[in-house]
Amino acid sequence: MTAAGNSDREEAFEPDPERVDRLRTIADEVRGETSESKQLANILYRTSDLYDADEETTPEEIVRNVKLILEVKERGGLER
Repeated sequence: MTAAGNSDREEAFEPDPERVDRLRTIADEVRGETSESKQLANILYRTSDLYDADEETTPEEIVRNVKLILEVKERGGLER
């Protein structure tokens, strides 16, 4: 990837408090009693961190976290 490509990618995730609020509001709305709705809400919260000035994360870290969320679900939860 070129330096210009990196610059474009970094600009795409500039702090955006409105986007953070919007994503977290949606996460709160979809969170329900089912594990699937809780998973989706967690993924939306993690995605909102990209735009939160107080969070330091990358898309790659979020993808790893989402994979972990899905793997935990597949194994039946945190308790073994």
